[in-house]
Amino acid sequence: MERVIVTAVIDERERETDARASLAELKSLVTTAGGTVMATATQNRPAPDVSTYVGKGKAEEIQTLVEEWEADVVVVNGELSPRQGQSLTARTTARVIDRTQLILDIFADRARTKEGRIQVELAQLTYLLPRLRGQGESLSRLGAGIGTRGPGETKLETDRRHIRGRMDELKKDLRRIRKHRSTIREQKDRLNQPQFTLVGYTNSGKTTLLNALTNEDALAEDLLFATLDPLTRGLRLPSGLSARVSDTVGFIRGLPTTLIAAFRATLEEVTDADILIHVIDATSPEAESEKQTVLQLLNELGAGEIPVITVMNKAETLDEGTVPIVNVDRPWLYVSAKEHHHIGDLHRVMEDELSKQMAFYAIHIPASNGRLLHTIRQTTLVQSETFDEEKEMYKLEGYAFEGHPQVERLKKEGQEP
Repeated sequence: MERVIVTAVIDERERETDARASLAELKSLVTTAGGTVMATATQNRPAPDVSTYVGKGKAEEIQTLVEEWEADVVVVNGELSPRQGQSLTARTTARVIDRTQLILDIFADRARTKEGRIQVELAQLTYLLPRLRGQGESLSRLGAGIGTRGPGETKLETDRRHIRGRMDELKKDLRRIRKHRSTIREQKDRLNQPQFTLVGYTNSGKTTLLNALTNEDALAEDLLFATLDPLTRGLRLPSGLSARVSDTVGFIRGLPTTLIAAFRATLEEVTDADILIHVIDATSPEAESEKQTVLQLLNELGAGEIPVITVMNKAETLDEGTVPIVNVDRPWLYVSAKEHHHIGDLHRVMEDELSKQMAFYAIHIPASNGRLLHTIRQTTLVQSETFDEEKEMYKLEGYAFEGHPQVERLKKEGQEP
């Protein structure tokens, strides 16, 4: 496990609680990446130094800490310009990386699918391309430690034209994947399966909630960015309606713009949703600011108008006096994904919100047509079902998406009462 010194420039106008939360988050990111924070060096100033990020005196202090703790890496809580990165690297014997590179490093370690690996490499190359000048010494150390996972030495030591060519190849691969995903989505749409997508701040419990909703066992870890690749599971709601629920990568304040751009194909799971389930860690003292970060990123992705159910998760650890105040619109509810508390309530809220996007129907189905009856039960929200023994017909009332093929056909055949 590598020894890490974390450092930050704190804006004098920044709230102390915000600064502490951001620094604590950086330390969690270091832990997720496999490092141990040995010491912290902060500096209050109006803005980072344009040359060295921190002042020259603070840079000397950082090097003293590196020697004292025999540190391997210095992690900066911000994004370094190429000039700042080169200057700070020249003043310390440890590797110097910034918050963006650390997040990209975690993503590189956690990407499992071909799509995820392509997106991570593209994001890393986009980040590193303007920083190639003066990278010779640091590149010679790639391949061993935090901030070194991903493209590797051989790719980055080639000229810029070769790197841009590699980026073009990756973009083409992503376009092919995007087209394939679009085809799959169209096929699913024809099945009239509603799409729910879990969104939220990293480590808010989205994957644990996915497991609770679907009775599955996807890997859920108490680490930042435990889920990177998109994960979709089937779900049967109380009415019998078959739906899909997708897990997504957790959001975080200061999520690199290169990462948002590269992962846009994956994040289409968000924009394609009928309803978003916004999972908030109800025990987090920063729940309100984390909520705002998620809402801001949803707006950037073009998903700001999609209906949202807000879930205050981890309620099993809450006392009445410690419940944080989070301003959210209805519908919202407290749940414990870990203990499966109030999951049934959430299922019912999901149905209620879906019905607002559907049209009411009342239809009759002959008892002899069991296949059609099964289809209606699985693809619509059946609210009531009665059997007329004299006519040997089932009467169903409920809600279906506009244009539902079987419901529309029954209406045209005059079987609507």
